[in-house]
Amino acid sequence: MPSTRDDLVVIGGNAGGLSTAVAARRAGLARVRVLEAGTAMALPGVVGQHGLDAAYGEQVTTIDLDGDDLVVTTARQAYRTRAVLVAQRQHAGDWTPPVPSATNGRVTVDTLPEHPADEDVLVVGYTDHAVELTAALADVGAGVVLAAGGMDPTRLSPVADGALRRLERERLATLLYRSVPTQIGEVDGYPMAFFGDRRTPDLQFDHVVFASGRSALGPTDVGLSDAALASGRVWFMGEDDETGDLPSAPSWRVAGDLLGALFPEVDQPEPPSPLARRGKHAGVIDELRAEHYNATITHFEPTHSDLWVLRVKPDHGSVSHLPGQYASLGLGFWEERIDDAVDPGLDSRWDKMVRRSYSISHPIFDEHGYLAGDADELEFYIVLVPPTDGNVPGLTPRLALKRPGDRIYLGPKVAGRYTLAPVVDPASTAIFLSTGTGEAPHNAMVTELLRKGHHGPIVSAVSVRQWADLGYRAQHDELARRYPNYRYIPLPTREPDVPKRYIQDLVRDGDLGELDPSATHVFLCGNPAMIGLPEEVDGAERFPEVTGVVELLTERGFTLDKRTQRGTIHFEEYW
Repeated sequence: MPSTRDDLVVIGGNAGGLSTAVAARRAGLARVRVLEAGTAMALPGVVGQHGLDAAYGEQVTTIDLDGDDLVVTTARQAYRTRAVLVAQRQHAGDWTPPVPSATNGRVTVDTLPEHPADEDVLVVGYTDHAVELTAALADVGAGVVLAAGGMDPTRLSPVADGALRRLERERLATLLYRSVPTQIGEVDGYPMAFFGDRRTPDLQFDHVVFASGRSALGPTDVGLSDAALASGRVWFMGEDDETGDLPSAPSWRVAGDLLGALFPEVDQPEPPSPLARRGKHAGVIDELRAEHYNATITHFEPTHSDLWVLRVKPDHGSVSHLPGQYASLGLGFWEERIDDAVDPGLDSRWDKMVRRSYSISHPIFDEHGYLAGDADELEFYIVLVPPTDGNVPGLTPRLALKRPGDRIYLGPKVAGRYTLAPVVDPASTAIFLSTGTGEAPHNAMVTELLRKGHHGPIVSAVSVRQWADLGYRAQHDELARRYPNYRYIPLPTREPDVPKRYIQDLVRDGDLGELDPSATHVFLCGNPAMIGLPEEVDGAERFPEVTGVVELLTERGFTLDKRTQRGTIHFEEYW
């Protein structure tokens, strides 16, 4: 029999088991051992950080009672302990991916790619297990996106929640908290995730990994004797979770109940409460900023009170991107608002962040007056969104109060399809049509074309309400003076001395020049009514009642760029 006696043995080195082990150590238990059947813990950094005893390759065969001690026997040795928590999970046998999916080897369930470094991987799931897979991929250098639609962060174990915060803070993974693909298709042999919502574009990946539903081990799986069961000192994590969704069973409840019942001499952990955290800790806002923010605002220039150009420099990672792509910005709900609106449910999410994706803009000239090149920061062009009866925006009213030197959250880039990839002929025509801040990606795209010597016609037109809403007007006017092949067309619609015209009028009236579909690419970003995408009705495409640019261009022989068929009209919804 073993001579050393542990206070607690946790069977299963997953995030839930590690959370309970960490809580036990913090409560004052001296010897907490974690037995993992595999070759690694789910989040290995936790073991050393909290002084846990860890043993690998320890498949449990029996749990029995010997006097006052429980004895956990594995294929290798036996461990004497005061209490046992069985946290190990296994694949639920009847679980299948929740959406239709391609069946090639690049779409798997729970199985990581063999060589994921530098590859783009989508993880689909919202539980501890999904976080574990995401962290494992990020730690070996994969570009990871976690589609976690339906995730409730309060139901993650503390260790998984901490891992998720680290991945965001260090820009190691992109988290889509509200998005989940409706289908995983296949394009050119690679999985394409179709999201079916306006928040998230359809994205292509090298691999897709579904995080399966997991079920807890039962008494027979660990050889639990009747005597050991009757002792009341063997617990199964999540066994009282009525939903049956065991991976997301709150580990704080398990840890608190277990420690309180078995070790009355130690302090019991309490669930973290946003309101309690808000009231008990001095300097809590500084703590939250340090915990969540990973970038600094280096430039904040108001075009006017409701429209700004700002630049953000990350603490970690590259800002490399293609012109036209986007990144996400975030601020905490704890930040002050410029208006008097009250966020719905603020008390329950006061210490959480609000995020939104923005197309990346670009400074057109550098400090020496030359065309701006690559930089170590990202530029954004953002308008203040006012509250309405049906919508209380969370981000821009907080962003309005920020200034250079303030901290912010910057998410990793996600490769969007709205890029200059189709413009391969330097003599072709490139037309950029936008409304409002939809001009942002076009600033980067126009600058890139001119830097690379594009000598065909380039036209950029933007519709706004007033002259003051043109944050880049002076720079574009200067571009037009320097480059004879470039033309800038601003269209203010609410200036008394300017005839009201819209983007559609430019197409109808021939103001964009000769529109040859065989030698012209048109890029659209802004108000969906301006773009005018058709919808499928009863198997046929139907254009909106208000005529948009897409309808006008298709009448002239242009084709819509689709993922299954390349075209000459490229669009980005920015609304």
